[in-house]
Amino acid sequence: MNPYWSYALTAVGVFGLFLAGRKSRWGWAVGIGAQSLWIAYALSTEQYGFLISAGAYGWIYTKNFLAWRREARRVAA
Repeated sequence: MNPYWSYALTAVGVFGLFLAGRKSRWGWAVGIGAQSLWIAYALSTEQYGFLISAGAYGWIYTKNFLAWRREARRVAA
């Protein structure tokens, strides 16, 4: 596998964080999607430690997205 994949995947994750920091719901979607890419990367390179981090990051992205959405709905009401 091309060694630049890990750099590209990191860039996608950082971009998701950037968007989330700007309060864009797309930031959470990009972050969650990036975790599926990390899972594919972990499996194809047999670096199974990334499966744990992808699961943890995915859980946190989802948890924060749901909290952010609840807050946005509360403020809008």
